[in-house]
Amino acid sequence: MMRLLLPVLLLIFGIGGGVGAGILLTPRAETPDQGDGHDAAAHETEEDTHAPGPGESAATASGTEYVRLNNQFVVPIVRGGSVRSLVVMALTLEVDAGGNGVVFNQEPRLRDAFLRVMFAHANAGGFDGSFTQAAAMDPLREALGEAALRILGEMVHDVLIVDITRQDA
Repeated sequence: MMRLLLPVLLLIFGIGGGVGAGILLTPRAETPDQGDGHDAAAHETEEDTHAPGPGESAATASGTEYVRLNNQFVVPIVRGGSVRSLVVMALTLEVDAGGNGVVFNQEPRLRDAFLRVMFAHANAGGFDGSFTQAAAMDPLREALGEAALRILGEMVHDVLIVDITRQDA
């Protein structure tokens, strides 16, 4: 009987502590009559805005939207017959407003075209040395943009490299 008492007490205290923490940490609704100087409508607008995650898009006032591709691109850097390092990139496309459906429908073709460009860039030594300098990245950006134009046409305005990392072996 004593062997069961300790686990039961710990369970009761754990549940009670969780409920108490949940009550204390629950955000309280701000009303304009509280006199704290915050407008409730402005507060809701601030909370509703967030950066788009993978597979989401964000519209802009200029009639374009940004569509982040679902998965990152992994490019092996091969030297002397073995993988020397890996480059991982995340891309976002700037397209005409409402174009995110077209982007996701064409994503397999886009990924293939982008990987071809990245592999050619890697084989030409584009990811060696200080590969993040503007002069080193410009040919890659231009080639990615041309590949996107071939697949999506004039609806694509730019290909943005939003994240790039190289891990050396």
